[in-house]
Amino acid sequence: MDKTGHNKKAVLEALRKSLGVVTTACKKAGVGTSTFYQWVKTDEEFAEQVVSVDDIALDFVESKLFENIDSNRTAEIIFFLKTRGKKRGYVERQEITGADGMPSNFKVEIIDKIEDSEN
Repeated sequence: MDKTGHNKKAVLEALRKSLGVVTTACKKAGVGTSTFYQWVKTDEEFAEQVVSVDDIALDFVESKLFENIDSNRTAEIIFFLKTRGKKRGYVERQEITGADGMPSNFKVEIIDKIEDSEN
């Protein structure tokens, strides 16, 4: 394996350990971030491996979310329902009302023509 191949392997390993944090991984591997991004642009196989590290990091963080949900942590439960339970009605909506809950009087004007700002 040539030096570049060795450096790419080192960066990928450091990426796994840092859960995809590029700056941290590059520092640990002794590779500049600009070099890393150049490899991503020019080496399709390397880019695919970087994406797979992102998936590993997401899986890890998602598992931590589920651990917290299993521990009955309210904020995590609410977050999950707001993001993944929308089709079951777990969404926040805002109502605009006047005093004592009465409908407020406001108007929405739709402008269908944009005037030339140079005139």
